[in-house]
Amino acid sequence: MSESLKSFADAIRTAAAGKRPLRLRGGGSKDFYGQVIAGEPLDTRGYAGVIAYEPTELVVTAKCGTALAGLESTLRENGQMLAFEPPHYAPPGEGGATVGGMLAAGLAGPRRASAGAVRDFVLGVTLMDARGETLRFGGTVMKNVAGYDLSRLMAGSMGTLGLVLDVSLKVLPLPAAEATLRFEMPEDKAIETLNRWAGRPLPISASAYTGGELHVRLSGAPPALDSARRRLGGERLDDEQARRFWSGIREHTDDFFRTESQLWRLSLPSATPPLGLQGAQLIEWGGALRWLATGADARTLREAARRAGGHATLFRGGTEEERRSAGVFHPLEPALAKLHRDLKASFDPEGIFNRGRMYPDF
Repeated sequence: MSESLKSFADAIRTAAAGKRPLRLRGGGSKDFYGQVIAGEPLDTRGYAGVIAYEPTELVVTAKCGTALAGLESTLRENGQMLAFEPPHYAPPGEGGATVGGMLAAGLAGPRRASAGAVRDFVLGVTLMDARGETLRFGGTVMKNVAGYDLSRLMAGSMGTLGLVLDVSLKVLPLPAAEATLRFEMPEDKAIETLNRWAGRPLPISASAYTGGELHVRLSGAPPALDSARRRLGGERLDDEQARRFWSGIREHTDDFFRTESQLWRLSLPSATPPLGLQGAQLIEWGGALRWLATGADARTLREAARRAGGHATLFRGGTEEERRSAGVFHPLEPALAKLHRDLKASFDPEGIFNRGRMYPDF
């Protein structure tokens, strides 16, 4: 066992013996996300590096403290990418996003609607449990299904189930070409248009509607892009303008996200018509993801999301008291809450890992 792993195990066993919470932390780029930050920090950045990468196999395995920017750079050098476009929310370097934090947060960027979520690319994980023991779930090849669902559980678990030591991820080739088109239209027409286009064989890899403008990104072979552009029309952005636009959406540096209001994340059926809620809005993922910068109360937002068949998350903003009273994540139905508590009890019976980060009782 390496010195880093021994240090992790010692810290975990000491915390479990005293029933004291541990705060699992990489670069801290997503400290704003989640319910409560509590416990003694356990810094994962010392356990970093790519364990295995064979471009021809489309699989990479990296340690939890690996800088996400560094991993993506390595993939780009080989013409490959993390297709779910994980956001960093911090510049590379000190405080930059890590692979472990990426998996724990489970957040995906603009390409999510066409490529899939973080969990869809997880092939296997190595986990250190609350006893300081190392467990392996899943594998490192795409045909391996042993323990696959347990591996996927770690995506979006906010570090509440254990310390992920490393993760094996499926990677994909970079697109041969991309083009971004811009259209002016009202919100209801944008939602209808995106859902109509979704039923056609179009190479749409991302969409974003804000300020009366719909942006659509096309990805694929040049002939396919040329054909799609002729069918869709619109104004094409130059490549640098398009790069800045999608980076602003992915990393929340776009002017829309520079708000002092609370930022809510509503996940809804893509064809849901405009909700008419108070505040400024940005729509992604073909209508399925709706960002809302608003002063509206949590009950109003969550009831609107529930009626539409979705859920609402307080993504950023609000005082600690407001976040505690409203709850960051959408309240769970009793059966689902029990399932979450049972999972927490199985993986972390003493409740030491990121206690209260998702919900107050686990």
